[in-house]
Amino acid sequence: MSSTLTIEDLTFHVRRSERRSTVELIVERDGALTIAAPPGATEVEMADFVREKWFWLYTKLAEKEARQQPATRREFVSGEGFPYLGRSYRLLLVDTQDVPLKLNAGRFRLLRTAALEGRSHFVRWYSDHARPWLKRRVGKWAPRMGVTPRAIEIRDLGFRWGSCGKDGTVNFHWATILLPPSAIDYVIAHELAHLREPKHTPEFWLRVERAMPDFEQRKEWLAARGGELVTI
Repeated sequence: MSSTLTIEDLTFHVRRSERRSTVELIVERDGALTIAAPPGATEVEMADFVREKWFWLYTKLAEKEARQQPATRREFVSGEGFPYLGRSYRLLLVDTQDVPLKLNAGRFRLLRTAALEGRSHFVRWYSDHARPWLKRRVGKWAPRMGVTPRAIEIRDLGFRWGSCGKDGTVNFHWATILLPPSAIDYVIAHELAHLREPKHTPEFWLRVERAMPDFEQRKEWLAARGGELVTI
């Protein structure tokens, strides 16, 4: 169940879950505000929690505003750069090839006749390549963290890089494959830790740190730079 809650001059999306026993405040990548709360949390309790976090909240919003860059409007013309695993590859429009889009010889090659639907082709290509790549990396990290996910899914998760379902399914945003491998590994470790610790408790972060001692640096890089790559 979801709703909205306005506190002072800010509007929050309220996301309730039976899995939660405490209230959590989340600043999404686009600056949207979410309150994750258990079903029984009242508006007064949520508002009091937010006011306790007021300084932290405005600091985060100021940081995001300072980093925000005007969105790049993709034209899908030869010479444009498109990210993949943290590197940028130039686009070349071609008149003939066996598929609409491929990465070949260091360049993305897109059929000229498919350029008007360029975004759809890139999202499909990224999704198709994210699936096997992420499954291999999950296969590396899962034993380190002592977990076994039921399944790995690639989806459009809005402004979340990943999520963990109640049934043990780990979901990743298709755009995760745009990130450098070190940042993707942090996303993987983060979501795998949720299989044991659903909430961001001290035990959760300790579990991440044990598997990935430098997770703080990766987490900070992702918060500061990850959104810059998602311009498709």
